[in-house]
Amino acid sequence: MADPVIPADLLALLQRVDTPTVCNAIEVAQGKRGFNAFTKGTMHCSAPDGPPMVGFARTAKIAGREAPTEAPDVIRARRLDYFRNMAGGPRPAIAVLEDVDYPHCVSAWWGEVHTNVHKGLGLNGALTNGVMRDLGDLAEGFPVVAGSIGPSHAFVHVRELGTPVTVMGMTVNQGDLVHADRHGGLVIPPEVIPYLKDAIEKMWAGEQIILGPAKQPDFDLDKLLAAWAAFEKART
Repeated sequence: MADPVIPADLLALLQRVDTPTVCNAIEVAQGKRGFNAFTKGTMHCSAPDGPPMVGFARTAKIAGREAPTEAPDVIRARRLDYFRNMAGGPRPAIAVLEDVDYPHCVSAWWGEVHTNVHKGLGLNGALTNGVMRDLGDLAEGFPVVAGSIGPSHAFVHVRELGTPVTVMGMTVNQGDLVHADRHGGLVIPPEVIPYLKDAIEKMWAGEQIILGPAKQPDFDLDKLLAAWAAFEKART
Protein backbone atom coordinates (compact mmCIF):
# COMPACT_ATOMS: atom_id res chain seq x y z
CA MET A 1 0.00 0.00 0.00
CA ALA A 2 1.32 3.42 -0.96
CA ASP A 3 2.13 5.87 1.81
CA PRO A 4 -0.53 8.52 2.43
CA VAL A 5 0.18 11.94 0.98
CA ILE A 6 -0.98 15.39 2.06
CA PRO A 7 -1.65 17.73 -0.90
CA ALA A 8 1.14 20.32 -0.97
CA ASP A 9 -1.23 23.29 -0.79
CA LEU A 10 -3.08 21.81 2.19
CA LEU A 11 0.17 20.98 4.01
CA ALA A 12 1.43 24.54 3.54
CA LEU A 13 -1.83 25.87 4.95
CA LEU A 14 -1.85 23.47 7.91
CA GLN A 15 1.70 24.52 8.79
CA ARG A 16 0.57 28.10 9.38
CA VAL A 17 -2.89 27.85 10.97
CA ASP A 18 -3.51 27.09 14.62
CA THR A 19 -5.15 23.94 15.92
CA PRO A 20 -8.45 25.60 16.91
CA THR A 21 -8.82 26.76 13.30
CA VAL A 22 -8.35 23.20 12.07
CA CYS A 23 -10.78 21.91 14.71
CA ASN A 24 -13.49 24.29 13.51
CA ALA A 25 -12.74 23.65 9.85
CA ILE A 26 -13.16 19.90 10.28
CA GLU A 27 -16.73 20.56 11.44
CA VAL A 28 -17.25 22.78 8.40
CA ALA A 29 -15.99 19.99 6.16
CA GLN A 30 -18.21 17.45 7.93
CA GLY A 31 -21.20 19.79 7.84
CA LYS A 32 -22.06 19.26 11.50
CA ARG A 33 -20.99 19.92 15.06
CA GLY A 34 -19.58 17.20 17.31
CA PHE A 35 -16.01 16.52 16.14
CA ASN A 36 -14.34 14.97 19.18
CA ALA A 37 -10.90 13.69 18.17
CA PHE A 38 -8.91 16.30 20.10
CA THR A 39 -7.00 16.50 23.38
CA LYS A 40 -8.89 17.48 26.51
CA GLY A 41 -7.22 19.53 29.22
CA THR A 42 -4.40 22.04 29.40
CA MET A 43 -1.07 21.07 27.84
CA HIS A 44 2.38 22.68 27.80
CA CYS A 45 4.13 23.72 24.59
CA SER A 46 7.90 24.10 24.37
CA ALA A 47 7.57 26.71 21.61
CA PRO A 48 4.25 28.50 22.19
CA ASP A 49 5.04 31.24 19.67
CA GLY A 50 6.22 28.85 16.97
CA PRO A 51 4.30 27.27 14.11
CA PRO A 52 2.15 24.17 14.62
CA MET A 53 3.37 20.65 13.98
CA VAL A 54 1.69 18.55 11.30
CA GLY A 55 2.42 14.96 10.42
CA PHE A 56 1.55 11.30 10.34
CA ALA A 57 1.77 9.78 13.81
CA ARG A 58 4.54 7.41 14.85
CA THR A 59 3.24 5.98 18.11
CA ALA A 60 4.65 4.37 21.24
CA LYS A 61 3.88 3.83 24.91
CA ILE A 62 6.38 4.56 27.66
CA ALA A 63 6.48 4.35 31.47
CA GLY A 64 8.94 5.40 34.13
CA ARG A 65 7.41 5.79 37.56
CA GLU A 66 8.64 2.33 38.51
CA ALA A 67 11.72 0.42 37.37
CA PRO A 68 11.02 -2.04 34.53
CA THR A 69 10.71 -5.71 35.48
CA GLU A 70 11.90 -7.10 32.15
CA ALA A 71 15.52 -8.03 31.50
CA PRO A 72 17.84 -5.13 30.57
CA ASP A 73 18.60 -6.65 27.15
CA VAL A 74 14.86 -6.80 26.38
CA ILE A 75 14.43 -3.16 27.36
CA ARG A 76 17.44 -2.12 25.28
CA ALA A 77 16.29 -4.07 22.22
CA ARG A 78 12.83 -2.50 22.41
CA ARG A 79 14.32 0.98 22.62
CA LEU A 80 16.34 0.33 19.47
CA ASP A 81 13.20 -0.98 17.78
CA TYR A 82 11.49 2.21 18.92
CA PHE A 83 14.02 4.30 17.00
CA ARG A 84 13.57 2.08 13.94
CA ASN A 85 9.83 2.68 14.15
CA MET A 86 10.29 6.43 14.48
CA ALA A 87 12.62 6.47 11.46
CA GLY A 88 10.05 4.67 9.30
CA GLY A 89 6.73 5.56 7.76
CA PRO A 90 5.46 8.44 5.64
CA ARG A 91 6.62 12.02 6.04
CA PRO A 92 5.94 14.53 7.41
CA ALA A 93 5.75 12.72 10.74
CA ILE A 94 5.44 13.50 14.42
CA ALA A 95 6.01 11.31 17.46
CA VAL A 96 2.88 10.66 19.53
CA LEU A 97 3.66 8.99 22.86
CA GLU A 98 1.42 7.83 25.67
CA ASP A 99 2.94 7.70 29.14
CA VAL A 100 0.97 4.90 30.76
CA ASP A 101 1.71 6.36 34.22
CA TYR A 102 -0.69 9.23 33.45
CA PRO A 103 -1.88 11.16 35.44
CA HIS A 104 1.11 10.45 37.69
CA CYS A 105 3.83 10.83 35.07
CA VAL A 106 7.31 11.65 36.39
CA SER A 107 9.69 10.53 33.64
CA ALA A 108 10.74 13.06 30.99
CA TRP A 109 11.31 11.24 27.72
CA TRP A 110 11.50 14.54 25.86
CA GLY A 111 14.61 16.61 26.52
CA GLU A 112 17.68 17.95 24.73
CA VAL A 113 18.94 14.53 23.60
CA HIS A 114 15.72 12.96 22.37
CA THR A 115 14.43 16.06 20.58
CA ASN A 116 17.67 16.28 18.62
CA VAL A 117 17.66 12.54 17.90
CA HIS A 118 14.06 12.56 16.67
CA LYS A 119 14.61 15.68 14.60
CA GLY A 120 17.62 13.97 13.04
CA LEU A 121 15.44 10.96 12.20
CA GLY A 122 13.14 13.22 10.20
CA LEU A 123 10.32 13.92 12.64
CA ASN A 124 9.07 17.46 13.16
CA GLY A 125 7.61 17.43 16.67
CA ALA A 126 6.21 15.41 19.54
CA LEU A 127 2.84 15.15 21.27
CA THR A 128 2.54 13.37 24.61
CA ASN A 129 0.56 13.19 27.83
CA GLY A 130 3.91 12.71 29.56
CA VAL A 131 6.77 14.92 30.68
CA MET A 132 9.29 17.17 28.96
CA ARG A 133 12.39 18.88 30.37
CA ASP A 134 15.50 20.84 29.29
CA LEU A 135 13.40 23.84 28.33
CA GLY A 136 15.63 26.27 26.46
CA ASP A 137 17.88 23.44 25.22
CA LEU A 138 15.41 21.46 23.11
CA ALA A 139 16.15 21.01 19.40
CA GLU A 140 15.31 24.13 17.44
CA GLY A 141 12.33 23.63 15.16
CA PHE A 142 11.16 20.55 17.04
CA PRO A 143 8.19 21.58 19.23
CA VAL A 144 6.99 19.38 22.06
CA VAL A 145 3.43 19.55 23.36
CA ALA A 146 3.35 17.67 26.66
CA GLY A 147 1.12 16.96 29.62
CA SER A 148 3.65 18.26 32.15
CA ILE A 149 7.16 19.56 32.82
CA GLY A 150 9.63 17.91 35.18
CA PRO A 151 13.35 17.51 35.90
CA SER A 152 14.02 13.75 35.78
CA HIS A 153 14.00 10.81 33.38
CA ALA A 154 13.23 8.53 36.37
CA PHE A 155 12.95 4.90 35.12
CA VAL A 156 11.65 5.77 31.66
CA HIS A 157 11.46 2.87 29.22
CA VAL A 158 9.50 1.86 26.13
CA ARG A 159 6.51 -0.43 26.61
CA GLU A 160 4.90 -0.69 23.14
CA LEU A 161 5.58 0.36 19.55
CA GLY A 162 3.19 1.32 16.79
CA THR A 163 0.05 0.55 18.78
CA PRO A 164 -2.93 2.87 19.36
CA VAL A 165 -2.21 5.42 22.10
CA THR A 166 -4.33 7.74 24.19
CA VAL A 167 -3.09 11.29 24.82
CA MET A 168 -5.24 13.51 27.01
CA GLY A 169 -8.44 11.71 26.02
CA MET A 170 -7.57 11.51 22.31
CA THR A 171 -6.92 8.16 20.64
CA VAL A 172 -4.22 8.15 17.96
CA ASN A 173 -3.36 5.25 15.66
CA GLN A 174 0.00 5.00 13.97
CA GLY A 175 -0.35 6.73 10.62
CA ASP A 176 -3.11 9.13 11.69
CA LEU A 177 -2.66 12.69 10.48
CA VAL A 178 -2.15 14.90 13.55
CA HIS A 179 -2.10 18.68 13.99
CA ALA A 180 -0.90 20.21 17.27
CA ASP A 181 0.21 23.49 18.80
CA ARG A 182 0.07 25.30 22.15
CA HIS A 183 -3.67 24.56 22.40
CA GLY A 184 -3.23 20.78 22.19
CA GLY A 185 -3.67 18.36 19.34
CA LEU A 186 -6.23 16.70 17.08
CA VAL A 187 -6.53 13.87 14.58
CA ILE A 188 -7.66 14.92 11.11
CA PRO A 189 -10.20 12.39 9.77
CA PRO A 190 -8.91 11.05 6.43
CA GLU A 191 -12.25 11.57 4.73
CA VAL A 192 -12.11 15.36 5.23
CA ILE A 193 -8.62 15.83 3.77
CA PRO A 194 -9.88 16.55 0.22
CA TYR A 195 -12.22 19.25 1.57
CA LEU A 196 -10.17 20.73 4.41
CA LYS A 197 -8.44 23.55 2.55
CA ASP A 198 -11.76 24.88 1.23
CA ALA A 199 -13.31 24.45 4.68
CA ILE A 200 -10.60 26.56 6.32
CA GLU A 201 -11.06 29.31 3.76
CA LYS A 202 -14.87 29.15 4.12
CA MET A 203 -14.55 29.39 7.90
CA TRP A 204 -12.26 32.43 7.64
CA ALA A 205 -14.77 34.15 5.38
CA GLY A 206 -17.59 33.38 7.80
CA GLU A 207 -15.68 34.80 10.76
CA GLN A 208 -15.17 38.08 8.93
CA ILE A 209 -18.95 38.56 8.93
CA ILE A 210 -18.59 39.21 12.68
CA LEU A 211 -15.01 40.39 13.00
CA GLY A 212 -15.28 43.08 10.33
CA PRO A 213 -18.13 45.01 11.97
CA ALA A 214 -16.86 44.29 15.49
CA LYS A 215 -13.61 46.10 14.78
CA GLN A 216 -15.33 49.24 13.48
CA PRO A 217 -15.61 52.29 15.79
CA ASP A 218 -19.38 52.55 15.28
CA PHE A 219 -20.07 48.93 16.27
CA ASP A 220 -23.09 48.56 18.55
CA LEU A 221 -25.74 46.05 19.55
CA ASP A 222 -27.88 46.63 16.46
CA LYS A 223 -24.91 46.01 14.18
CA LEU A 224 -24.02 42.90 16.21
CA LEU A 225 -27.53 41.49 15.85
CA ALA A 226 -27.52 42.10 12.10
CA ALA A 227 -24.04 40.62 11.68
CA TRP A 228 -24.86 37.66 13.90
CA ALA A 229 -27.91 36.77 11.85
CA ALA A 230 -25.74 36.63 8.75
CA PHE A 231 -23.06 34.72 10.64
CA GLU A 232 -25.54 32.07 11.80
CA LYS A 233 -26.59 31.43 8.20
CA ALA A 234 -22.97 30.91 7.17
CA ARG A 235 -21.65 28.83 10.06
CA THR A 236 -21.90 25.12 10.83
